[in-house]
Amino acid sequence: MNIGLFTDTYFPQVSGVSTSIKTLKEALEAQGHQVYIFTSTDPKVPKNRFEPHVYRFSSVPYVGFKDRRLAFRGLIQAVEIAKSIQLDIVHTQTEFSLGLLGKFVARQLKIPAIHTYHTMYEDYTHYVAKGLLIGPKGVGTLMKAYMLGMSGVIAPSQLVQETLIRYGIKAPIRVIPTGVSLPNPSVAHQDLREKYGFKPCQPVILSLGRLAFEKNVALTISAFSELLQTYPEARLVIAGDGPARKSLEEQVAELALEDQVIFAGMVNHDDITDYYQMSNVFVSSSDTETQGLTFIEAMAADRPFVAIHSPYLDNLVDHDAIGMLVSDYDEFLSGIETYVQRQLTRDDTLVRAGKMKDVDAATFASRVLDFYELILADYHETDVSEDEYPTADEVGYMKRILRNPFRRN
Repeated sequence: MNIGLFTDTYFPQVSGVSTSIKTLKEALEAQGHQVYIFTSTDPKVPKNRFEPHVYRFSSVPYVGFKDRRLAFRGLIQAVEIAKSIQLDIVHTQTEFSLGLLGKFVARQLKIPAIHTYHTMYEDYTHYVAKGLLIGPKGVGTLMKAYMLGMSGVIAPSQLVQETLIRYGIKAPIRVIPTGVSLPNPSVAHQDLREKYGFKPCQPVILSLGRLAFEKNVALTISAFSELLQTYPEARLVIAGDGPARKSLEEQVAELALEDQVIFAGMVNHDDITDYYQMSNVFVSSSDTETQGLTFIEAMAADRPFVAIHSPYLDNLVDHDAIGMLVSDYDEFLSGIETYVQRQLTRDDTLVRAGKMKDVDAATFASRVLDFYELILADYHETDVSEDEYPTADEVGYMKRILRNPFRRN
């Protein structure tokens, strides 16, 4: 099968979305399929660099997310490429520029388009013109308008599926949790404890992910400052970057924790497992997570986690060897203390390994392929019916948010 993945976000941009796409691409290719990435240009990628099966389209930084890109041209070029490689299906991973481009390509080639809804935008509208351009209530209208004509939609969790149903999405929705690639034991790894000067038995807590305000890393720092009263040798490693970094660094300075808290910056995807394995426990104080990529990565690296209750994690965590879910600050601090004291055991490792069989990359790809095949079997080359076209309100939102990104004004 020839599969086109259309995304505004791809490596070297580091995010859960780009990791999910790379995992899917490699797992589908391992099963004998051809996967092509249609994405944006990136300042870190030279124009003359050859990237097999990756096509980049001219782009500019997105307002509010300077490390994210929006393509502004490439419609005809994308169609010609898609025809030459004989795409069978389009799979969009964004609702913006490359998502619109993917929908256009699918219509021109008369092939089905499906979409994965990665981001709960109701939690992110403050980034777009400080919430003045679109508010949380407008997100559903916008997403419903974008997904008109889609042959299917993938939701990474039950929570996302319920949200899409609430938005009024009519396309078939299938819940497929994002998978992860298991660490290769034959690959040499860094000794990050040695790099950072940690002793073998020194407690290390890891926070890894985009440093955005909604990730609530400030709560992790506050809890860690209290943990030090009992475990003065403990260290907190904050891996990642983003708009909240300066504020978090100021918080650390105010608490006089510069020697106990390490800001590791953006982590290369190939080094992520090393960071998990350096730690005693991975922690997340975010209450906006819709899929469990970082938590699955922690399991794959044989480490427990402490996180806030969510519908997705409530289904994932069924043993304390996997992790602990909490509802408030005191429980969060107590959970961290539990795993700082707890020694890694073979039984814990076996529990985590057993759970990973359901969320590894191969299983993820097989589930997505099953959905592709179902969509292709049922696909008919028909136009969108009249009652599926956007209402006046929907058109208004699309004009405000989804201005044609493939041409300059």
